[in-house]
Amino acid sequence: MQVGARMAAMGVTTMTGGGPGIMEAANRGAKQAGGKSIGCNIVLPMEQQPNPYVDKFVEFRYFFVRKVMLVKYSVAFVVLPGGFGTLDELFEALTLVQTKKIAQFPVVLMGVEYWSPMIAFIRDTLIKRGTINPEDIDLLTVTDDMEVAARAVKCGLAVYSKAKGLKPISVLGEKA
Repeated sequence: MQVGARMAAMGVTTMTGGGPGIMEAANRGAKQAGGKSIGCNIVLPMEQQPNPYVDKFVEFRYFFVRKVMLVKYSVAFVVLPGGFGTLDELFEALTLVQTKKIAQFPVVLMGVEYWSPMIAFIRDTLIKRGTINPEDIDLLTVTDDMEVAARAVKCGLAVYSKAKGLKPISVLGEKA
């Protein structure tokens, strides 16, 4: 809930898959903090219902369309522990930033313990074998600290605002 609430405090809409669990917690935090909350679901054989905290629930037939929409309408990704779908969306965003197909786009991984094995794999395998550049690891912010995540998102907002000719948003308050 803390992530959604903190994003709402920054004036950022929280977008999740709109389902239960961590997604519901993020939507709930945003909604309870007075923010906007969107669920971007994928139509699957095992239908899932939208959680009660989404203001708008959009369904997609294809994963690639959902990924396009998630990136198109986001200023940053704050990624919480998840499975293959989460990893797919994470690496799609990283690839777009790495190849400069999208501007500075913060990618924050919340949960140092959860993400540590993946970070080790990136460092010890991908970088060592030269399949990515050493500086590519810097595309990720890995933290347990909501304020670190909020600062990264604020950077994304500043880039987005500048590109769109908008006044950058200021973050009010320091506690989620």
